[in-house]
Amino acid sequence: MRASPHIHLSRRERQIMDVVYAHGPVTVREVVDQIPDPPSYSAVRAMLRILEEKGHLKHEQDGPRYTYSPVVPREEARDSAMKQMLRTFFDGSAERAVAALLDMRGADLSDDELKRLAKMIEQARKEGR
Repeated sequence: MRASPHIHLSRRERQIMDVVYAHGPVTVREVVDQIPDPPSYSAVRAMLRILEEKGHLKHEQDGPRYTYSPVVPREEARDSAMKQMLRTFFDGSAERAVAALLDMRGADLSDDELKRLAKMIEQARKEGR
């Protein structure tokens, strides 16, 4: 079963998936050490099992313990999450999403970042996207 990344996950499940994507294959202990205000070790182990049952994670035996890694590559998860966010919050409009990002407080972009974005827009225009 292959799940849609980060869709229909609880806050805690998203935190766990963020750790897995950031650190690669992880043990239960590594997840506990990385999430804020973590629940008990056994609760995290249970959540990892649930995420595996939902199709988000897979595990491998590493000596006496399991290591967990994502089923869906990070780039594919990012793309899926972005498409879902566009549909949910911006009526499918990339323009509205970019405008919202530019309007956000604390989203000050440097001149270099603005130049890179302008190049990406120009490239997309040339490719007919």
